[in-house]
Amino acid sequence: MRRNQVLKRLIDLLLAAPIAPLVSPIIIFLTLAIKVVDPGAAFYVQSRLGRNGTMLRTLKLRTMYTDAEQRLEEALRDDPRVRAEWQRFFKLTQDPRVLPFIGNFMRRTSLDELPQLWNVVRGDMSLVGPRPFSPYHMKCFDDEFRAIRVSVPPGIAGIVSEQWRFAGPTSARSFLYKKLVNLARHLQTVPAVLGGKGAK
Repeated sequence: MRRNQVLKRLIDLLLAAPIAPLVSPIIIFLTLAIKVVDPGAAFYVQSRLGRNGTMLRTLKLRTMYTDAEQRLEEALRDDPRVRAEWQRFFKLTQDPRVLPFIGNFMRRTSLDELPQLWNVVRGDMSLVGPRPFSPYHMKCFDDEFRAIRVSVPPGIAGIVSEQWRFAGPTSARSFLYKKLVNLARHLQTVPAVLGGKGAK
């Protein structure tokens, strides 16, 4: 298993290292677009749970207003339907925090996550794996799910983040994440297969 993890890490580096410079013009363009819509820092850092429960700092492009938390508090206070949706999904279909056009565009296309290629190069994340959760999100799931979730490195590309981007109760997401983690475990054996390990 250790050998498989090393080979998977090597594959991540071989892919992420050359891709990062190629997408830098896109990141620069998005940075300028963010500043035009809402002046302030274009990047921000999130604290997320990584493998074995360690905390990691993920880099993202900002898709929300600088006063996003105040906007959310006001929406939750003034609209019971918004509050109910937030309590169930931790997301809003009409989120008052998101920057107009450029924010929604980046979130739909996941371009806000391009800077996380740096996390892959550093070894904090993998290119493919379940998306990293914040500690308060993780508390909403059962012990079995939490143990499974931190058993593999988080990734930039995750099945659940694509299929449940705007909806999906925690029970359904828990089920899908368990399936994704099992898939990630199986993927760790791919380098060994390609390398001929175990061949007779």
